Amino acid sequence: MFRYLTAGESHGPQLTAIVEGLPAGLGINEETINRDLQRRQGGYGRGGRMLIETDKAFIRSGVRWGETLGSPVTLVVENADWVNWEKKMSPYSEHQGECDSVTRARPGHADLPGALKYGHHDVRNILERSSARETAVRVAVGALAKIYLSHFGISVNGCVIELGGVRATRPEASLQELQDRINRSPVYTYDTEAELEMINTIDRAKAAGDSLGGVVEVRVNGVPAGLGSHVQWDRRLDARLAGAVMSIQAFKGVEIGAGFQAARVPGSQVHDEIFFDGSRVGEGAATGFYRTTNRAGGLEGGITNGEEIVVCGAMKPIPTLYTPLRSVDIVSKEAFEATVERSDVCAVPAASVVAEAVVAIEIANAFMDKFGGDSIGETERNLKGYLEYLKTF
Repeated sequence: MFRYLTAGESHGPQLTAIVEGLPAGLGINEETINRDLQRRQGGYGRGGRMLIETDKAFIRSGVRWGETLGSPVTLVVENADWVNWEKKMSPYSEHQGECDSVTRARPGHADLPGALKYGHHDVRNILERSSARETAVRVAVGALAKIYLSHFGISVNGCVIELGGVRATRPEASLQELQDRINRSPVYTYDTEAELEMINTIDRAKAAGDSLGGVVEVRVNGVPAGLGSHVQWDRRLDARLAGAVMSIQAFKGVEIGAGFQAARVPGSQVHDEIFFDGSRVGEGAATGFYRTTNRAGGLEGGITNGEEIVVCGAMKPIPTLYTPLRSVDIVSKEAFEATVERSDVCAVPAASVVAEAVVAIEIANAFMDKFGGDSIGETERNLKGYLEYLKTF
């Protein structure tokens, strides 16, 4: 299975991830990972920290001469701002008191519940780890998952479909054309008209000292039918995808396929009719079974059905505002305006890259669960045998 842990604080020396499960023989290079890290730092509406950091991943174990060894892969993303925080975030007791405690809990953050849970009277002990800075190393892990999936012809692409109430319309275009539009867009969307209004909406929010949320979409193509399972709740792939997207900081909702709209219309407008065309057999991972609609988002009963996987996530506006909300000092209990940490006006475009990463991780995990393999060659043989079986069904 593909599993990982991350470690590190927002202003600590580095973020670290240990990734286990990648088979031996997979080609890896840091630049492929760094392209996704650069995308995460981009997007219209980002704040001052993006001017400080230029994120790069360094491979510290598990890869030799550009190929995985089958052992755990360690990734490190260094924090350039550490030089200014070395004593303030020091692990050593002799540096205690080098900075003032943060005691004003910010609304919408983990500050207060985290302080209550862990018994901290300095909220920095919470905000450093709960910060979305952690997603930098998760994007690096997701890049590894995407490299693995691409070896088997599976693509994972994220974009923004709504920002600050402005909704994008998906044009009729090929996957490559859509991706080209997204790559050129400052807000990572495929709708050029909506893009302009999104940018204007961000500018208005910035002038008002406010922040904006939105909705991101991730689409996965080339996945064979049969990943995931219906037999236990924790093996349902849609549940695992939903949990992964909800694990992203500031995300408050997830949809698979038609999502909440499926609750608003009759069943005749929800379920995808099934057809069969024997001439389709053998086209990549395709079977002869197909659907002309995809309201299920590529998953039925927790199992991939061979159609495109479609996952959407709703991100709330960033809670750190330049027009601060009211709060209470957790020590003195006095009322204050919430403190302002360096923040973005809108990080929805960047969040689409993070969503892409966590979806890729779960698809890779399900793919490994289905096809196994201690080496890429073994996985290829297992997949080939399964695809041959599908042709006979």
